[in-house]
Amino acid sequence: MADEKINMFYGASALIFQRAKELRDNQTSAEALLWNRLSKSQFYGFRFKRQQPISGFIADFYCHASKLVIEVDGDVHNLESQKEYDINRTIELENLGLTVIRFTNTDIVNNLESVLDKIKEYLPIQPI
Repeated sequence: MADEKINMFYGASALIFQRAKELRDNQTSAEALLWNRLSKSQFYGFRFKRQQPISGFIADFYCHASKLVIEVDGDVHNLESQKEYDINRTIELENLGLTVIRFTNTDIVNNLESVLDKIKEYLPIQPI
């Protein structure tokens, strides 16, 4: 069990864990809306974590069983500097064997069922 916890966090530092806690305490309305559908293993039996420390990053949502990172992007992600950072971050997470998918706040607020359908496409038929 201890090894799985270590693997789930990919060596995240104590500082990353502290920042993740702060983010959990201050989630956006879009994150809250999505979390309402993903929490408590209610989404096809898969367990998702929110604001999950992974290496030097914090994933908005993470399903360890499917190695799936879900990012919820606000307007700041439209800035060129942020776009470049997001691309590099995705590459680093993919190098850890993870899959990263992104949705905008608007996607979640206006098209939640479509977002959930897309997430489902990345989940194995049976939980691992």
